[in-house]
Formats: sequence, C-alpha cells, structure tokens
Amino acid sequence: MTTARAMIAECADLLASAEDGASPIPPLTQRFPTLGLADAYAIQQANTARRLARGRTLVGHKIGLTSAPMQTLLGVDEPDFGCILDDMVLSDGADAARARFCSPRVEPEIAFLLAKPLRGPDVDIDQVRAATQAVAVALEVVDSRIAQWQLTLCDTVADNASSGAVVLGDWIEFTDNLDLSGLRASLWLNGHEVESGLGSAVLGDPAAAVAWLANSLAPFGAHIQAGQLVMSGSFTAAAFVDAGDHAAATISGLGSVSLHFV
Repeated sequence: MTTARAMIAECADLLASAEDGASPIPPLTQRFPTLGLADAYAIQQANTARRLARGRTLVGHKIGLTSAPMQTLLGVDEPDFGCILDDMVLSDGADAARARFCSPRVEPEIAFLLAKPLRGPDVDIDQVRAATQAVAVALEVVDSRIAQWQLTLCDTVADNASSGAVVLGDWIEFTDNLDLSGLRASLWLNGHEVESGLGSAVLGDPAAAVAWLANSLAPFGAHIQAGQLVMSGSFTAAAFVDAGDHAAATISGLGSVSLHFV
C-alpha cells in the first residue's frame, strides 16, 4: 500500500518533471483516487520548496477559480491558491516561448501590491483595502501540467493552481474611491476582444478574494507579507493561446498589458 507521504512525493516528482519538460501527465487523481485536498496542497508545497532550493524567490500568490466562468470551466465550486515565483513574472510586451508551457491560456486580472501584511483567519475586505499600496492590470498565463485540462480541484491545487506566468502593468496607487468591483476588464487576442467582465465576477469584489487568501493561508501557518503581490483571480473565462498569438488585457482606469507568444 502506498503511504500518504510516498504518494505526495511521487506526485510532486511527476508534476516537476512535467513542468521541466513541458510534457503533460494524466490526472493525479486517476493515479491516486484517494488523493485529497490536504494532500494536494502538500504536493504544491513540496514543489515550491524544490524551486526555492534551486534559487527561486517567492514574490507573491495567485488565487484561482474565483469567478463563475472559471469554476464552470473546470467543474469546481471553490477557489484555490498557488505561489508566484520571480521567474514567473514577465515584462509587459515581452515575447514568451510557447514551448515553455504545456497548454497555456490567458486571463485578465487585478494584481494587488501590499504595503502591510495580512494574517488570517479573520481578514475582511476593509483590512485588505487598508493594507493595499497599489493595484495593476495583469495578464495571467495559466497552464496545466495535467493533460487536456482534465482537472479536479485536487489536480489543479497540486499543480500550483495551474500557474504559468504573470505580466504586470504599471502600479497605480490605491485610493478609497477606487471601485474594484465596478472595473471592466477585456481580454484581447490578435487585436480582437474575446472576453470581458466586471470585477464583481471575482467573489463580488477582488479585495474579497485577497481576504479569502489571507484566511486560507492561516491554517498553513502562512500569511501574505508586506511587499508581496497577489493575483486576485480572473474577471473572465480563460482563452487558449499558441505560438504567434498576441494576447492583451485591459482594465478600465488601470491600463493594459500584453504578451506575444513565439
């Protein structure tokens, strides 16, 4: 019988190899039907520790599955979270090698930059707003090391919440009169608007997603640190991209960012 520790180690190795080789694998939950959510976060933590040991730096966090379109897309009913490392942050307008990803999609989001730490378990929207130094339009590249995006919640959690890369726009000073829930985001592919949505799609308010993250980190003995960024979740469903595609995200009042896949 495979022990939980052995299962976690094997799954972490499988995902790490899949990412290093940009070669997707079958769902972990098919291989290990008993794999649960706590196991999935342990797998994620194991691979984060592996990357940190290789010299990477933790710069922030991402929240996934915060909007109804994304939950419907993947057939789940709750958010998840993952880590953002320094080598995942790309420059606005940069070229990104399609070959580094397994099956990339893009989505428009608001990124938060925190001036103060947020520690759960009782963080609320007002505390998030008080702790926020700035916000920015962002384009997230989500990617799945699980073949054909055939995911359960546990699969995507183990896979660092299907993280790929992040493109950040200019940081805009956060003020109390900024209505995050009313901001409109558009996702563009090759000059055509393919998706749009409001900030209210992100748990009613993107700040609510950040509060959810702070509270969800608490059981792990972790918190959002001052100076870290948080990707709060997509306003829309995600769109597939391939080599030759030019993707862009715009958010009213915050600007735009873009990425070219080569």
